[in-house]
Amino acid sequence: MSFAVALAASSSDSGSFASFDVLPWQWIAFIALVATLLLVDLLVLHRKPHVIPIKEAAIETAVWVAIGLSFGFAILAWHGSQPAGEYWTGYLLELSLSVDNVFVWAVILTFFAVPAQYQFRVLFWGVFGALVLRAGFIFAGVALIEQFTFVLYVFGGILLWSAYKIAKHDEGEVVDLEHSRTMRLVRRFIPSTTEYHGQHLFVRENAKRLATPLFAVLVLVESTDLVFAVDSVPAVLAVAREEFIVFSSNAFAILGLRSMYFMLAGMKDRFRYLNIGLGVILASVGVKMLLSEVVHIPAVISLGIILGTLAIAVFASLAAERREVRNAGEAP
Repeated sequence: MSFAVALAASSSDSGSFASFDVLPWQWIAFIALVATLLLVDLLVLHRKPHVIPIKEAAIETAVWVAIGLSFGFAILAWHGSQPAGEYWTGYLLELSLSVDNVFVWAVILTFFAVPAQYQFRVLFWGVFGALVLRAGFIFAGVALIEQFTFVLYVFGGILLWSAYKIAKHDEGEVVDLEHSRTMRLVRRFIPSTTEYHGQHLFVRENAKRLATPLFAVLVLVESTDLVFAVDSVPAVLAVAREEFIVFSSNAFAILGLRSMYFMLAGMKDRFRYLNIGLGVILASVGVKMLLSEVVHIPAVISLGIILGTLAIAVFASLAAERREVRNAGEAP
């Protein structure tokens, strides 16, 4: 069954979210796959620190997206079309929302002047921590929804408020990371150095173990993911409720973030309408969650909204940039 056919089949289901039993070996296979991918990435592809060019990052991003989409076919074979449709929708939703996370990383790494050849290592551990953090959020969120129906409306309200904040975000706003609460806590409780020591998070000086600035940057990266998880986890819970679907879609979206960062970090200004697009996506899934007890919106409709909104935001941004370049060329 093809990708399109699976989505069409899932859209014909007028019932609630997919419900099925995940066998222990399927969890083991999924975790083993993620662990293997992380080890290959760290110990083979990026064993030696180096500056990652855009071409290499683009190839790696394409591979990660291919892996993420391909896992949906495993779910299709194991559990059928509706779970596969929910997985693909959740994966693309998380991937699109993660773009904003990438741009925040760019601000952090630039602010603290992290050497380009060491950025991959701090983002690797940032992604590893994000996987653990998201797992806790997801299992807690599913348990809350199963026990207390009103949590749906709380999550829906969070998504609508987040949609407004993202759409109205001022790109010119200056954030003082140096004096942020996170940085103050790190410096207060963890003895630190003021200089980078390669890609080490800790070093030993004068018989004392000290954290390097790279560790502080890692803590900031993790703290930003905590904030983004408040938006993204309720968002994916609006399109799926089975823990296996929700966590696997989150995991594969997060795994590709590092290569996406090196590909997109310098292109933030070109996507001026992306925040508005992400706001529309979050608002749509917020409405879907608020209405979930009344009407079930098929995964194919949610997927269409995500892809359509992203396409419009990107094309509108590029068109605006071309107009500015053209007008600048015509100016006397």
